[in-house]
Amino acid sequence: MSTVFFQSSGLVFSFEKATLATKLILFFLLGVSSISWTVLLIKLKQIQSAKKQSRKFLRKLKASTKWLGVYFSRENFPGSPHHAVYIAGCRELMNISAGSFPPAEGFSEKSLLKIKISEKSLKLIQSAIEREIGNQLLLLEEQMILLATAASGAPFIGLLGTVWGVMDAFAELALSGKATLATMAPGVSGSLLSTVMGLVVAIPALFGYNFIVASLKALTIDLENFGTEVLSEIEKRFVVEDPL
Repeated sequence: MSTVFFQSSGLVFSFEKATLATKLILFFLLGVSSISWTVLLIKLKQIQSAKKQSRKFLRKLKASTKWLGVYFSRENFPGSPHHAVYIAGCRELMNISAGSFPPAEGFSEKSLLKIKISEKSLKLIQSAIEREIGNQLLLLEEQMILLATAASGAPFIGLLGTVWGVMDAFAELALSGKATLATMAPGVSGSLLSTVMGLVVAIPALFGYNFIVASLKALTIDLENFGTEVLSEIEKRFVVEDPL
């Protein structure tokens, strides 16, 4: 208990002795910390939700007796990148085969058998799938630059506050003409608080950024593999060979 009080008192003492410039930098770093923690928590929640919804969608797709059943059911899986890629592929398939799939027939095995596309048309579906994969990855990586900036920039901003504070401390020491530890220590202590704050901001941002990047890398590989599976299923079920 006494140790915590001592540490707390040391921080309060250092803040009280910090110069105005150092205090401004401390408040700026506090704002950066708030932003980085907000982004970190939002991205973690977003990735967790994406994985959860994708697992739910994949179970539904696997359990469906018709491969296009999930598409026609219009069931929603918010935040699932796998579902978005599947929908993009199916939608492009429907657009290409619109002439061979009259809406009046509805969703039936008989009407699905009429869906036939050429090998050349498959490239359009591949482009749609790849484009949607890119869009989903951009959405997942959105605002990651803020975490990277906080992790790399906060220590330098903290160092700036320390150097500035020490410079002011030495200037006051030169004006007073009393070069003693008692006169110099408060100003230096306040300046060092800026470096501490910079590290406090940077360390969680760095760890969080690395964790999210690793998670996104695994999700990217899984999503690209799923896109290939969707294209293979479409090719196997609906593509006819182009006549020579």
